[in-house]
Amino acid sequence: MTNAEDIADAFEFIDDWEERYRYVIELGRELPDFPDALKTDATKVEGCVSQVWLMTGVKDGRMELLGDSDAMIVRGLVAILIAFYSGRPVAEVQDLDVNAFLTRLQLAEHLTPQRSNGLNAMVKRIRGEALRLSAEAH
Repeated sequence: MTNAEDIADAFEFIDDWEERYRYVIELGRELPDFPDALKTDATKVEGCVSQVWLMTGVKDGRMELLGDSDAMIVRGLVAILIAFYSGRPVAEVQDLDVNAFLTRLQLAEHLTPQRSNGLNAMVKRIRGEALRLSAEAH
């Protein structure tokens, strides 16, 4: 799985937005399979036009994420968020500045309003899950 720094470096290297979109789609293709049995209301992210599913967990105090979408670009956005949040201490997830990271990628100005809203819904879900998981650990 590609990490967040590698993704940021690739975005800086790729000038053309069509190429960047292809890269985002490729990141989505690299996601591990998300079992159909887990595509339930409990894992579905509300607020996304596309179907998006996220599973969260903790291993050794660190955030673990698994996700999927039925739309190729959105699946790539899921992959970017997973790369950003996975492996981070659950207790620190609330303090991570994902907006600065997404600004570095210049994603906001190249996403439709619906995709931006969906991305925000995914971030809100991940942060909420991290808060819940952190509370359960204490």
